[in-house]
Amino acid sequence: MSQPRATKVLVIGYVWPEPRSSAASGHVMQILETFLQQGWDITFSSPAGIGEHKADLAELGIREVPIELNNSSFDAFVSDLAPDIVLFDQFMMEEQFGWRVEKHCPTALRVLETSDLQSLRHARHQRLKDRLKASDDANDFSELFAPALGEEFELMADTDLAKREIAALYRCDLNLMISEVEIELLVEQFKLPRQLLHWCPLMLDPITQPFTPFEDRAHFLSIGNFRHAPNWDAVLWMKTTLWPLIRQQLPGAQLHIYGAYTPPKATALHNPSQGFHVMNWAEDALQVMSAARICLAPLRFGAGIKGKIVDAMLCGTPNITTPIGAEGMSAGQPWPGAIGETAAALADAAVARYNDKALWLESQEHGRRLINERYRQQVHGPALIERLAYCRDNLDHIRSHNFIGSMLRHHAHKSTQYMAQWIEAKNRVSS
Repeated sequence: MSQPRATKVLVIGYVWPEPRSSAASGHVMQILETFLQQGWDITFSSPAGIGEHKADLAELGIREVPIELNNSSFDAFVSDLAPDIVLFDQFMMEEQFGWRVEKHCPTALRVLETSDLQSLRHARHQRLKDRLKASDDANDFSELFAPALGEEFELMADTDLAKREIAALYRCDLNLMISEVEIELLVEQFKLPRQLLHWCPLMLDPITQPFTPFEDRAHFLSIGNFRHAPNWDAVLWMKTTLWPLIRQQLPGAQLHIYGAYTPPKATALHNPSQGFHVMNWAEDALQVMSAARICLAPLRFGAGIKGKIVDAMLCGTPNITTPIGAEGMSAGQPWPGAIGETAAALADAAVARYNDKALWLESQEHGRRLINERYRQQVHGPALIERLAYCRDNLDHIRSHNFIGSMLRHHAHKSTQYMAQWIEAKNRVSS
């Protein structure tokens, strides 16, 4: 008796995954590993160039196929592959390739992995810029962290980015959301049907190993891809305001800042006499995190959930962050460190946990409990597979009850199709 055919999955990535460089890529890898556990046949494609820290997908048994934007060669490729599920990594890939997938593989389940709500992150960035123009107070940013969902909606609603992103969510059969806060924003304010959304946070194994002891750790650490604007802004705030406040209380303290793709503007901040060390990329982020006593993550804007904070919890390293950094992560459980809205509050909390072993151990235990109760792969992996199976079995029903998505596909995909064909014809003539 013949074996049933393995489910075919095509993942279209905005970039090739670099899990040691960004939390977004780490989340994509967790999803891929969940699919591999099912024995699914996976192809990963991207129009992006190869980054220097790219994961070796082929070693995992995943085919790697480069693709091109605005090129009909994709049509033949996707027709021949005939995937059962197409996962778009970030909404721009749905914009570029969604109409081609719908045309050539109409029965394929179309899923969007959002990473974070980019229009929310950009709106918050603009709010920070406005605040910096309006006031030279570099300490208190509490007004940035207070808005209700309705106020967030007001910030986003008129932006082109939000209109593009929300349209892409409507056009897909299912959207994977990493933050429950963003789910509520989409449902309550943008009126997106809840059935189009699935909570898929970071998926991790329980923490069972002992942590590096308090006495064997030293220094403060901050880590994050420098290409990600919230991380660079946090570095600047630490350099100008937060770190000097910590050094006032701990004159011999050191801050080690790690990040992929370190630009010259970051290395220019390196100043050992101030204890401010820009260390470039960490070969093993968990190793350097485990050697640090405190993780600093003073994010003044952003979205999604923060991989650096999850890494800190995995390593038993208390973290000091803002309400933006903690958003969507704890569901009311005790925070594994401290949350502050001013540089002074963050500095005081960081110094207190650096010096007080009992307080440090308490924060560490909060992190262990949070990971083991909220981010278990054994829970979220099967839930994702079950949701995908339900959507595949009920695809006609899902699409018939998503008229707005159907309408948006009709109009947007036609315009995207004609633009892509025009660009391809133009490129053909110019070459």
